[in-house]
Amino acid sequence: MNDHNDMKPSHGPDPDAHSLEYEAAAMLVDALSKPDRLHLPGARERHRHRLGRAIDLAQAALEAADRVGATPETIAGARATFVRAHAARAQDARHGAGQLSRGCQRAPTREACDDGWQRVESIVAVAETSASEAERVLLEQEDDTLRNAAGIAEVAAREARRIVDERNHAYTFHADPAFSFGEGWYLAAAAVLADVAIQIEPNMPQTAQAEIFLRDAGLGDRLTSNRPRPRANKQLPEIVAQAFRADASSTQRRLRAAFLGTEEIPETIVDWTEENLSGACEASKILLWIRTGAHDAWRNTRRDELLELIGLALAESLVPVLVGDAFPRGSIPAGVVDMTLFWKAPLFQGADMRRAQLQLFEYLMQAHALVGQVGVTTAGMDGPALMGLPTLYLTDAPNVRLGTWVGAVPGYQEHVRGETDLERIGDTLKQWALTGRN
Repeated sequence: MNDHNDMKPSHGPDPDAHSLEYEAAAMLVDALSKPDRLHLPGARERHRHRLGRAIDLAQAALEAADRVGATPETIAGARATFVRAHAARAQDARHGAGQLSRGCQRAPTREACDDGWQRVESIVAVAETSASEAERVLLEQEDDTLRNAAGIAEVAAREARRIVDERNHAYTFHADPAFSFGEGWYLAAAAVLADVAIQIEPNMPQTAQAEIFLRDAGLGDRLTSNRPRPRANKQLPEIVAQAFRADASSTQRRLRAAFLGTEEIPETIVDWTEENLSGACEASKILLWIRTGAHDAWRNTRRDELLELIGLALAESLVPVLVGDAFPRGSIPAGVVDMTLFWKAPLFQGADMRRAQLQLFEYLMQAHALVGQVGVTTAGMDGPALMGLPTLYLTDAPNVRLGTWVGAVPGYQEHVRGETDLERIGDTLKQWALTGRN
């Protein structure tokens, strides 16, 4: 084959075809130079442009040869450039499809994820078209160089298509106790409401408990084998919110039936609750959630704010019930029920741990006039909120994900901390207290 770097435009019988073939070869050489710099800003786009230009010029050279005739060397050179450029384009498309697929799997909404995968499909189609074009030209001229290049294009197209075929539609139910417990609530809720697929994180301390909860909720047919690159769980709150916006009462009934089941609350939970409420006032109660985690510590409960919330509740004749993490330093004020760290008790860490925790809150609502819950955006609040417990969560800035539940999930409120903290929270507690008295 000709050395294209030494070729000069000639004045032979096919000047147009020869010149075009020379330009195509030079453009391909330029496109394939410095592959180690393709990660630099703008380099990948320039690479794609030059490949496209090389393909167009090689195609034009072959068309010119058909019209006016050309030397066998010119035709062979144009074909070689055409096939090699398509092979490089197929490889680039495979790379682009892989990169984009990773990004769209992490998209914040299901719609954005699906839109991203449509773009992946279009990129894969580019790889497949290039492989087809390379194979077409190979059939016109059997040549080892063409065969090798066409083989490269075919492999790249096949690998690109596998990216789509192996797309993971499932969301991961994390079973590591160190991970957000709350994601389990809205992943299971999304599966009940929107038929999403679930893969359970394997070989973790709570893997078995997660599977029991999901199967008890009637979601056994939603479970899939664990695979890499699942969908991003950040998409889930919006899926749940969409169902509530469509029909809040029906949605809540479906979730309660799935999560709580139809059996009576176990006596073990009743006895544990009564023991921990022994001596407490019989007035209406609210949960005050405490968060003291290491992850995103800026979200943690502030002790001074917690004491203010306790004061507001007591002023409305509500009994504050502390739940979640341990009380932050000092003694707990009088008139307050301490159920912190309840979730560590063996009763709530067994095989049915998730349903048992929801049954605790359900029993408090049924038997002890639990009228609401307040706390920072902590995982434990999500399950009771979905079951119908009025919820007010505190945050320094609007929460992008759980903010979608405001105005959708009944009784779900977001409170951005500010100058009117006490007044606004006090108004909510007053409403809850009135509800309890009625």
